[in-house]
Amino acid sequence: MTALSPSALEMRLRQQALLSDFGLEALRATELLPLLQKATELCAEGMNAQFCKALEYQAAQDLLLVCAGIGWSPDVIGKATIGADLASPAGFALKTGRPVISNHLQGETRFRTPSLMAAHGIRRAINVLITNADGHYGVLEVDDTREGMFEEADVAFMQGFANLLGGAIERLRAEARLKAALERQDLLGREMSHRVKNSLAVVAGLLALQARGSDNKDVQNALADARTRVEAVAQVHDQLWRQPDVTRFDLCDFLESLCAKLQESAGLHRLVCRAQALSLPADLAIPLGLFVNELVTNAIKYAYGEGAGEIRIEASAPAEGGLTIAVSDDGIGLPEGFEPAKARASLGMRVIVNLARQLNGTLAVVPGKGARFELRMAP
Repeated sequence: MTALSPSALEMRLRQQALLSDFGLEALRATELLPLLQKATELCAEGMNAQFCKALEYQAAQDLLLVCAGIGWSPDVIGKATIGADLASPAGFALKTGRPVISNHLQGETRFRTPSLMAAHGIRRAINVLITNADGHYGVLEVDDTREGMFEEADVAFMQGFANLLGGAIERLRAEARLKAALERQDLLGREMSHRVKNSLAVVAGLLALQARGSDNKDVQNALADARTRVEAVAQVHDQLWRQPDVTRFDLCDFLESLCAKLQESAGLHRLVCRAQALSLPADLAIPLGLFVNELVTNAIKYAYGEGAGEIRIEASAPAEGGLTIAVSDDGIGLPEGFEPAKARASLGMRVIVNLARQLNGTLAVVPGKGARFELRMAP
């Protein structure tokens, strides 16, 4: 084995360092073209060459597009192409998968010299394949106008870059596919909530129509209550599809929008919403929305008799953790000894108790002026 000269040894060590540094670049890369550009710059530096280019295979035209490079005139990158047939050095590397060294392009009998290279006075070139599990991406090529010799050791150096590029391209494409799938899933989730909201609006309209067609006051009231509940669920879906993240919702925005909707049918009552800006899982939205809807509807009906007053909706996260949702008023209050779980005569109260249980919370009636219901959810 022939010993390397000090200058050659220094060059090979420098190449190893450049390859190692580029390995980190390839792992961290989030965009392909900047990574390809970095590879061409480092390859040219490691080979002491004037030119380097990354060529992307365009299968439809059977051409290689210069997508990154160093040393070339400004009109080359992103525009110039080279034939991908076996008669060009880069095309031969692409089609056969074998590296190509051509140290004397002027006298080369195996290949023609592409016009791009002739225009720049290129005398020698070395090409290696960029490939991965998805297929051949293209070719990495180093060129020079000066006399000299590219060697097999240079192939190993460049192939190291090409292999790192191939792995990075495969990763970036997989990440792009995953991102597209997630965006599609997000879009489908939003579309589903939007359609559910529209369908529920139709159901609410049918209930209103049915109520108007009945002469029985009890039937009218029951249908009106059902309509209110359907509209509450529709309101939840309307908000969910508008959220930046359909898997979560902002409690403050959610309750404020719900209260604004309830205010439309609250008559002279004034609804006041005070809620912390808390991010909660989307699966809590419907039971929470129905819980608040039921309590506010009950307060509108019964808290002030024939009069009107204030109904407060509050949400906060206690210092010890968890979540507390409260609905209160300053009305006539509750019967003495009232217990929500035993209020069997009221469908609304039974719904409230069941929703509290569904939310894994504790429902409490807080003594004081008027009525105050609290849902206390553990951390």
